[in-house]
Amino acid sequence: MSNRKITFLFVLVLALGAFLAACGGGEKPTISLVENTWPASELNVAVAAIIIEKELGNPVEIIALDENTQWDALAAGDVDACLEVWPSGHGERIAEYIDNLKTVVNGGTLGPVGEIGWYVPTFAVEANPALATWEGYMDAAGAFATAETGDKGRFLAGDPAWVQYDEAIIANLGLPFQVIVTGSEDALLAEVTASYNRNEPVLFYFYSPHAIFNQLDLTKVELPAYTDECYADPTKIACAYPKDDLMKILSAKLEAKDAAVFQFLKNMNYTSDAQIEMLAMLAEGKTVEEAAQAWVDAHEDVWRAWVP
Repeated sequence: MSNRKITFLFVLVLALGAFLAACGGGEKPTISLVENTWPASELNVAVAAIIIEKELGNPVEIIALDENTQWDALAAGDVDACLEVWPSGHGERIAEYIDNLKTVVNGGTLGPVGEIGWYVPTFAVEANPALATWEGYMDAAGAFATAETGDKGRFLAGDPAWVQYDEAIIANLGLPFQVIVTGSEDALLAEVTASYNRNEPVLFYFYSPHAIFNQLDLTKVELPAYTDECYADPTKIACAYPKDDLMKILSAKLEAKDAAVFQFLKNMNYTSDAQIEMLAMLAEGKTVEEAAQAWVDAHEDVWRAWVP
């Protein structure tokens, strides 16, 4: 073959490559989604990953990060999005990263409304109706005490990476309880379930929506009503957690990286019922991936509108 023909073919290949890239034939960038340490976060990410890979053609990488360290990673563009932020626990970071630095973008609401609270088995409230409100715990420490807490009642907390104000609430309300950090959601639920099955009272931090409320009969303890003033100083909190309109946060670099994925994630929005439906599948033994795929298969009428 002559040099002229070789040169012509080389130029032709280059031109074809450029044409395919211009038409979307080039490789699309990998999208990195943050997975936090609770099941609903894992499900949100799995749903998004399935649709992004199938409909938009981007490979997806799922990265486990806690809800605090993810902000720096998003700001740097090391990860692209977190799909479930509880804003009441991140007011300072929202102000810094979104409003001031503008390195993170408010991706809009996810849809579900989250609520953190104190819970106790309903059978304990039926035996002692005073336990329905926080005042009832002033004289109830003995019923909740363990060898670990001595003469104080035991209050169970979850993953230390979660935003939790229970030590401040207990101290500021003057309750004779000690916070015991179990270390993870699974460990917390194991402790709660064990006490529940022994018909022993247990007081603990938890959140909704979650499948545990379909498995155990629990009563939410009434704390003093939430106010913005109550939360102005985290060390002085002495009231209930606020309800949270769960939000998404995106790296400010994502739109330039892939505008279609950026828009898809901003569009992503479903209800608390969607999360509860998938959480129930987990309780039945499905994996996160299986539950997410089942929801995607059954609800194209919901997610199709997210795809730009």
